[in-house]
Amino acid sequence: METEVIVEKIKDALEKSVKKEIVFLCVGTDRSTGDSLGPLVGTMLKEKTIPYDVYGTLEQPVHALNLEEMIQNIYKKYENPLIFGIDACLGEKQRVGLILFEETPFIPGKALNKGFSEVGDVHLRAIVNYLDPLTPAQTLNNTRLYTVINLAKTITDIICLSIQSKRIE
Repeated sequence: METEVIVEKIKDALEKSVKKEIVFLCVGTDRSTGDSLGPLVGTMLKEKTIPYDVYGTLEQPVHALNLEEMIQNIYKKYENPLIFGIDACLGEKQRVGLILFEETPFIPGKALNKGFSEVGDVHLRAIVNYLDPLTPAQTLNNTRLYTVINLAKTITDIICLSIQSKRIE
């Protein structure tokens, strides 16, 4: 999906949720290169000081061991939040580097069959590497940091542009 299209779709999703508190949930861990996308984006969003709460950073990642607790905490703190999920994913070789936006919940850890329930209301995923069905965890660990950092920067820019254009109009 083209960057401009994603910016518009995110802006529309944020505008539709005018009565909801928006929360960014950036899922992943810095202990796996490919899975560090979420915490990298979370850290970059916090550095940009966006006007929404961000959960999941390099300092305080949201990962398999604390995801359920974090979601419970979000629903305790916010009455009716719009949870905007951000996560890495694996896909076909020719699709590595693509950023996908969907106005649906997402399933964290799906490639690794972690068994999590759907999370969030809308989400951005980036294909950080190809899916090797025999060794998906190893594929995530062997993902190039350069790829992940560039995707994280692009996602952060997309989100910031969406927020800025939402405010201007």
